Amino acid sequence: MLYDVIIIGGGPAGCSAAIYSARKKLKTLLITESFGGQSIVSDDIQNWIGEEHISGFDLAKKFENHVRAFSDVIDIKIPERVVEISSKKCLVSEAGRICDFEVGTDKGNSYEGKSIILAAGARRKKLNIPGEEKFEGKGVVYCSTCDAPLFSGKKVIVVGGGNSGLEAVVDLFPYASEIYLLHRGDTLKGDPVEQEEIKKNAKLKEIILNAEILEITGSDFVSGIRYKNKKTGEEKTLEIEGVFVEIGSVPNSELVKNLLDLDKYGQVVIDSKHSSTSHPGIFAAGDITDDPYKQNNISAGDAIKASLAAYNYILNREKLTPAAG
Repeated sequence: MLYDVIIIGGGPAGCSAAIYSARKKLKTLLITESFGGQSIVSDDIQNWIGEEHISGFDLAKKFENHVRAFSDVIDIKIPERVVEISSKKCLVSEAGRICDFEVGTDKGNSYEGKSIILAAGARRKKLNIPGEEKFEGKGVVYCSTCDAPLFSGKKVIVVGGGNSGLEAVVDLFPYASEIYLLHRGDTLKGDPVEQEEIKKNAKLKEIILNAEILEITGSDFVSGIRYKNKKTGEEKTLEIEGVFVEIGSVPNSELVKNLLDLDKYGQVVIDSKHSSTSHPGIFAAGDITDDPYKQNNISAGDAIKASLAAYNYILNREKLTPAAG
């Protein structure tokens, strides 16, 4: 079967793209390892439009139920992971190169489509230390914009000395009672102006440099960390109620590194007007792209643009080269 559009990913971007593609009556294939995206670990999401409070698990179920409501036009392959995308049967028209695409998965399956929407997201860089996985969503979080309000009146630490770490400190100022900033190096790497600004706020109790976090401790929720001074080897503990890991993220773009233009961070470069990529017929949305704002609502909006652009692309392709349809 030749699908009109193949969507890769089941987070807010992938599900939004699927729903809008279905509403356009495009024969749609959604391939994902799971529904929900990175936010599935959040206990309380407060910035998804229309929901004052919702858990990541409940939001993921709503995504899935909404997509499955269009089962007449959406085929769903889950759990399945795309490992290869290639273009084939390319024709040259007055509008440029028009191709079909073949998608291979970890199940050994192969699917063909007229267009692709990449919504494979990104994965947060992790500390890979004892306690991190145990307390993920229970005091260990990876998005200050999303989760700072959950730590109102609490004592927290931000791990990371780059711009994302500094921005997390700023996000926490209206909420946390005390903030500590821990960095592996001997100097912060973030913007110097931002460094000076955060140092003026009394809530920032200490900047801990040359520090390596060794363990996150607690019972049901985070209650502290253990770290060491990299120069002296001295180990210390700190009682805190939240750990914000802000050491960057990695886009899941390995499968298109030889097919699409990526920026220096490995993010898919898109035209923000149409969520289009450097390859005609391939569109992208969400955390896999170079959009600077990694938020669920923005991912959903960009995916809707991608779906509508894919719809117009298919109409034009079939009008210009009927044989390609």
